[in-house]
Amino acid sequence: MILPTKHISTSHSLLGVGATILEHLYQPRTVSSLWSSVSTMPEVATFERFVLTLDLLYAIGAIEMDAGLLRRCHR
Repeated sequence: MILPTKHISTSHSLLGVGATILEHLYQPRTVSSLWSSVSTMPEVATFERFVLTLDLLYAIGAIEMDAGLLRRCHR
């Protein structure tokens, strides 16, 4: 589910969804704003997968929360 396998394509793994979310996080945004821009994408599918992907991105240090806004980490 996190990584692609022979049964889960890259675009449907959490890592692939994370790449899609990072493309839409080109400037600091609220969670609601980000959800509204990616919610119609078939690979994101549900709010649960969206939140799991945000958790993954936060855990690997790709995003951070600052003053109520999500932003990409550039390290």
